[in-house]
Amino acid sequence: MASISSLGIGSGLDLNGLLDQLNEAERGKLKPIERQIETQKVKISAYGELKGALSGFQAAADALNDASLFQSLSTSVAGTSLEAAAGRDAAIGQYAIEVERLATAGSLASGRLEVELDQALTDTDQTLTLHFGNATGESPQSIDIDIAAGSSLEDIRDAINGHDGSGVTASIVNDGEGYRLALMSSETGESASITDMTFSDGFFADGIGFSGAEGAGAITQVGQDAMLSVNGIPIVSASNQVEGAIQGVTLSLTEEGSSTLKVEQDTRAVREAVTGFVEAYNALKSTIGELTAFTGDTETAGDLLGDSAVRSIEGRLRSVLAGGIEAGEGGFSMLSDIGITLKLDGTLEIDEQRLDEVIVNDQDALSAFFAGDSSTGGLAGQLSETVTQLVGSNGALGGAISGAESRIESLNDRYLSMEQSIEATIARYRTQFGQLDGLIAQMNQTSDYLFQQFEMMNAQLGRN
Repeated sequence: MASISSLGIGSGLDLNGLLDQLNEAERGKLKPIERQIETQKVKISAYGELKGALSGFQAAADALNDASLFQSLSTSVAGTSLEAAAGRDAAIGQYAIEVERLATAGSLASGRLEVELDQALTDTDQTLTLHFGNATGESPQSIDIDIAAGSSLEDIRDAINGHDGSGVTASIVNDGEGYRLALMSSETGESASITDMTFSDGFFADGIGFSGAEGAGAITQVGQDAMLSVNGIPIVSASNQVEGAIQGVTLSLTEEGSSTLKVEQDTRAVREAVTGFVEAYNALKSTIGELTAFTGDTETAGDLLGDSAVRSIEGRLRSVLAGGIEAGEGGFSMLSDIGITLKLDGTLEIDEQRLDEVIVNDQDALSAFFAGDSSTGGLAGQLSETVTQLVGSNGALGGAISGAESRIESLNDRYLSMEQSIEATIARYRTQFGQLDGLIAQMNQTSDYLFQQFEMMNAQLGRN
């Protein structure tokens, strides 16, 4: 039988159209699988949203699970002479502070040089020595810097600034009549003050004079230490950043004058952490509500409506929240003890007055309630551990996500198998249609031949 290169050519039938209809009908079998895959993808996305809300709640619980939060101190300053910050070692108290003098950095300006900035000043290599005559302890009293032959005033400045640990910053000052090499100590205080600078040969090329601290026209300002008193106790500091004058407190001196410093418990940080915890849980509940919403319309219903994993998560968290902890004498055991109640709709509500009272008067008991004496000893630690278990591979959420991913993988395999089966079926139809097309073409040829023969016979017999 002759082969047909294009379906329908031999028979005149729309076999291609028919084959397309059969192909579309066969591929319709894939639609249910595609819908199931899409359903699982939507679930995974919803699980991801839920996991994000759980992570936010866990972060808020972790903040309360840090005992140092309830030991943190804050500072307040009445006056403008200083700023202060309290560390963990600070103690609650009030301090009268008098700033008599701020620390300053020493400076040294050479005598005037009537030269050009790029003019070579040295014929030979020299050593510039910076002197710190008041240095104490391990600080060096002098530092040597190599100056190359042919260096200009700008080159000398750059050599000083490029020397690691020079202790000064160099610049060039134009006083209207000439240039001066100006040095400013990198640190404040008398011991860090620059007191002199000298060159090894003592002179420049062509007899150009140079004056250090002792030369004519040189200007020296010795750095000063800060002077202050704390509750009448005199204190001297090389820096305006004073540490150790008050244990655990850093003072930043800003101007001369009197100030009063108070170090007290940081109630704001604790309150923000507790409020953040409540808000994070309520945000989690809101997310769950949206994901499980029932509207009576499947098109707008929540993506996790009726999901068993969500019910398990809600139940576990509610159990921990309502269960509380074992408390010692005078301690708190339930959220309601500190002014937080679990409402009928599952959200948390704060009694502002009661919570403020607890934060101000019972921070130790509040710390024991939320943080406990171990990572999971308090309510916050128990909640954080519960979330970790829920999102883990064996937890309700982790298992649900893994299950959905496994179902997608299985559905993809099923889809591929069915698609291959459909392609094989369509290929078989194409072959059969080709055979049919060829058969009909052959029959048409036979019919045409017979018709011609009958016409010739009629003509011979004189029949019309």
